[in-house]
Amino acid sequence: MSGITRPARWKILCAFFIIYFVWGSTYLGIRVGVHEVPPFLLAAIRFTFAGLVLYAWMRLKGTPAPSLKEWKGAFFLGTLMFLVDYGSLFWAEQRVPSGIAAVILASIPLFITLLEIIFLRTQRLTVRLAVGLLVGLLGVSVLMAKSVSLGEASLDRVGVCAILVAAVGWSVGTILTRKLTLPASKPMSAAAQMLLGGLQLFVLTAVSGEFSGFHLLNVSPLAWFALVYLIVFGSLIGFTAYVWLLHYESPTMVGTYAYVNPVVAVAVGYFLGGETVGPRTILGTLLVLASVLMITMMPGKRREATPEPSDEALRTASA
Repeated sequence: MSGITRPARWKILCAFFIIYFVWGSTYLGIRVGVHEVPPFLLAAIRFTFAGLVLYAWMRLKGTPAPSLKEWKGAFFLGTLMFLVDYGSLFWAEQRVPSGIAAVILASIPLFITLLEIIFLRTQRLTVRLAVGLLVGLLGVSVLMAKSVSLGEASLDRVGVCAILVAAVGWSVGTILTRKLTLPASKPMSAAAQMLLGGLQLFVLTAVSGEFSGFHLLNVSPLAWFALVYLIVFGSLIGFTAYVWLLHYESPTMVGTYAYVNPVVAVAVGYFLGGETVGPRTILGTLLVLASVLMITMMPGKRREATPEPSDEALRTASA
């Protein structure tokens, strides 16, 4: 980062606050929204609108439109990272607390690592890596197992399985990102993926029958606020802050959002969403985060193990 004039410290801290706390709070925003708006429709509106705004902004700045081959790559990733990942997440949050959803999705680096070991053979299974994987799988098992409730109500297993599908879909997309032709501009790549993924979610909305019986006038101001918050703060402002930070901070430092978001999501779900946080949630969270730290901080471990919103076209992350 030498040779770059650093901005004021308060601007750096403000950007970190956005990717730490705004992204962490989007999980509760999703849960609030899906109580009144069908989940696939909510996701479709969010990402189609955010994708259109970001695409238009990049074109106005002079960024070239994607080529046909780049659109094809963006379509494929939009399928995995938005139709599969976010479609599953939004649907699951009807059944699973937002904090738990965030913790389970924090296991994405585990699935990426397993894919690298089993299929790509780009990672070697060392003792430390094996321990990290086992700790992470144990954390997910603690959250799912009825026999380890530790006094908390059992989680909806179908909902948890949907979040695991989301995590696997994201992981496969992350792996394939290296092999696809995408726009050189990360914001344009993100816009294309969000836009195409959002349009596919609209198709899923129609096929699943969510339009039937849904009336806009029945949606409360709180649900509309949640949707606007997800679009403006979660997708647009959050991604802008992320990309801006990468100009002044190391990717490793910026990538710490992946460890903070689940903790923020659990806290926000507890204090603002009335979600239960007991010994099982705390234990499962600690195990998953310890596993992610062990895996992503390994010497020589590639940065792709930490999900990046630019490749996820913003886990705007996370969520």
